[in-house]
Amino acid sequence: MPTSTTVAVARSGEETFHWEGAVLDDPGPGEVLVRLVATGLCHTDLSVLAGRLPTPLPAVLGHEGAGVIEAVGADVTDVAAGDRVVLSFNSCGHCASCRTGRPTACGTYFPLNFQAARPDGTTPIHTQDGSPLGGLFFGQSSLARHAVVSAQSVVRVEVSDDELALLAPVGCGVQTGAGAVLNLLRPRYGDSVAVFGAGAVGLSAVMAARLTAARTIVAVDVVPSRLALATELGATHTIDSRNEDLGRRLAELTGQAGPTHVVETTGVPSLLELAATAVAADGTVAVIGAPAAGSRASFDINSLIDGRTIRGVTEGGSDRITFIPALIDLARQGRLPYERFVRFYAEDQLHRAVEDARSGETIKPVIRFNHTPGGGAR
Repeated sequence: MPTSTTVAVARSGEETFHWEGAVLDDPGPGEVLVRLVATGLCHTDLSVLAGRLPTPLPAVLGHEGAGVIEAVGADVTDVAAGDRVVLSFNSCGHCASCRTGRPTACGTYFPLNFQAARPDGTTPIHTQDGSPLGGLFFGQSSLARHAVVSAQSVVRVEVSDDELALLAPVGCGVQTGAGAVLNLLRPRYGDSVAVFGAGAVGLSAVMAARLTAARTIVAVDVVPSRLALATELGATHTIDSRNEDLGRRLAELTGQAGPTHVVETTGVPSLLELAATAVAADGTVAVIGAPAAGSRASFDINSLIDGRTIRGVTEGGSDRITFIPALIDLARQGRLPYERFVRFYAEDQLHRAVEDARSGETIKPVIRFNHTPGGGAR
């Protein structure tokens, strides 16, 4: 039986999301129905809303969900109704990359995550009058009280409801920043790591770098409070790039050779250009920040000859099924205290959460859903 629920709709020309009544299809083959407990608000959601990324609108966004499975579709055997789950990115599940634990390299990653529809173009979400709304954004469209979710996006966890709500950001932001360091860069003793941007992704990279043998961890931002938090979370040095010469300070802090690794999370092309020349010979720039579609950066090609590498990073290059539980374990040990930058908002505070994310007032807003009688969105 179709499910009537409430979803946050992104529409072209709107500055924020709006709660609307909607109807969800029953989960189809390879899909599950999830009652959301919480969903993180990511800058990728805001970029789609602003038209900077190519997801068609109107659509229901959200890709940092956590909740409880209420029903499963045909061919779903790994999870069952009643399971608590963290929701992450989608992938096909059967290509060579997916079969070998590299789902972020899935050849269908971008259409499966950004087209907000099933592969056949249909969507599981409709308005109450029957008009289609884009769904399955990142396999989940979790800015909603309920979502039809790709089983590929589901990671089963054994936690309490309160802990489950706090796990929502692990599915994307925390996983992306931490994974870039732990899965891809893998700093060795004596290495230096510079992280451009102290948002949720950047701070997750800082915390992850602290878990490695890296000797120097430099956080770069323009907001003093974020730099202070980065220090508390593991940065050995900070740079306020609004008031300091970034290239010169990086050379001073890491030696004239420059940092061994740079994690670029801001999506600012000029910072990527600087990173490409500031990183040490044989060093790596991990590119995470996503600017508007069509953005360009340039650098001296000869600077790559001595081994510098510029590599794109999607979801931390992680195998979500194994990496998300590992991150949860680290958080429980107090070694990945990402709760320091999470702030919960009630459903009726969605607009405020959007404003606080845009202004930087809150690093990681998380919408907490209230499923008690009378607890719906207003």
